[in-house]
Amino acid sequence: MSDVTNTDMQVLVVDDEPHLRDSLSQSLMLADYLTRPLASAEEALEILNTEAPFEGVVITDIRMPGIDGLSLLRAARELDDELPVIVMTGHGDVDTAVSAMQGGAWDFIEKPFDRERLLDGVRRAVAARRLALENRSLREQLDTQRNSAGPRLVGSSEVIQRLDAQVSRLAAVDADTLLYGETGAGKDRVARCLHERSLRASKPFVALNCGGMPETLIESELFGHEKGAFTGASERRIGKLEHADGGTLFLDEIESMPMSLQIKLLRVLQERSIERLGSNTPRPIDIRVIAATKRDLREAASAGDFREDLYYRLNVVTLYLPPLREHREDILQLFRHFAILASERTSLEVPPLDSRTLQALLDHDWPGNVRELRNCAERHVLLGGLEGNIGDSMAEGQPPGGSTEQRSLQAEMSLEESVSQATEGQALPTRMEAFEAALIRDALAACRGQVVMACERLGLPRKTLYDKLKKHGLSAEPYRR
Repeated sequence: MSDVTNTDMQVLVVDDEPHLRDSLSQSLMLADYLTRPLASAEEALEILNTEAPFEGVVITDIRMPGIDGLSLLRAARELDDELPVIVMTGHGDVDTAVSAMQGGAWDFIEKPFDRERLLDGVRRAVAARRLALENRSLREQLDTQRNSAGPRLVGSSEVIQRLDAQVSRLAAVDADTLLYGETGAGKDRVARCLHERSLRASKPFVALNCGGMPETLIESELFGHEKGAFTGASERRIGKLEHADGGTLFLDEIESMPMSLQIKLLRVLQERSIERLGSNTPRPIDIRVIAATKRDLREAASAGDFREDLYYRLNVVTLYLPPLREHREDILQLFRHFAILASERTSLEVPPLDSRTLQALLDHDWPGNVRELRNCAERHVLLGGLEGNIGDSMAEGQPPGGSTEQRSLQAEMSLEESVSQATEGQALPTRMEAFEAALIRDALAACRGQVVMACERLGLPRKTLYDKLKKHGLSAEPYRR
């Protein structure tokens, strides 16, 4: 989804005191949250049970008649252990706050609550809940695919849904198929879908990249050879064509196949039999051939770079694979899909998508198509986020503007210089106060207004940072973007 708003997630405000409940709800509604004020934990549990999985977060007071806040926390965690529950405690009620955090509370807010503190906690909880539900949905889709008759193509755009339907129809027949699309458009994925949805799914799927092998080796790789067929052939070897018997042979970059070998492949397609190098004995094979190309083979044939008869023999059915720029509405779904796969493979959590990265994903041209997007999603998981850097500078391991150390040093120098100039001639305590305020503003800007991240950057407890924000008349809100 390209436009993430607060209104897609609910906030249950549970408190038996009407004035506090209304005050909390009003603060959240002014921040555009869809708020549901409730007077008891019983009402909250009814909603959580009937609307599972609940799309939102819970804020609850601790001390309430009937079911108290800690009991609500335990019950909510039993229903969904990824549901963020923020608890409200009285001033100085440290033991209760510790019990709540040990019981799995997402955060706690001290009464009387600070509006800025409240909104920061809710914002982070909502972002975490949204991410958890998206990841859960993607994992369910992956499980459905694994348990279905064959894998599905990822994407909800019209062009991908139409391609998926064509793949299902062609998988049921045994026709040789030509896949045409740009580099990275997913030709290998479509070839595997064709195989795994077909009656040949239990037999081998054999792939050969015609452009990744020297001309002197590709014939032996395809047809195999007998012992002594040529210098170095110390034993008999089964080729790709014979190994694919009963299954599917996928010839990627078919346009790169040497002309001398094209006539031999044509004969195989016509006769469905092969002869190993060094043998005169024909061996029948039962294969389906799927060829892929990034070049228009009709044009290549006209230019004399590809055999025209082989083109017509392969071109029983041609499937066109659109580049990513022709179905941009699938970018975020594909990105999250690949991020989930990377998470499962590495056992790392999928970091949330910040607004800069989300916009960069949508704005990028993706010349490398789905393959480039997949690499980007994997970097997102491995590095713990991209912070909007999805282009060449990230791929080269060098962030824009030089190394992190260089940029940090430059920032510190300019900060010191600006504060020094602005407070020149003033007393040392005044200059120290100004420098502290500047450091806090700098941290808030670097962390895009995320108070928890700013605390880590400054090495301060949250309470201390909130006190300093109040002291200097600062707010995190203007730095959020």
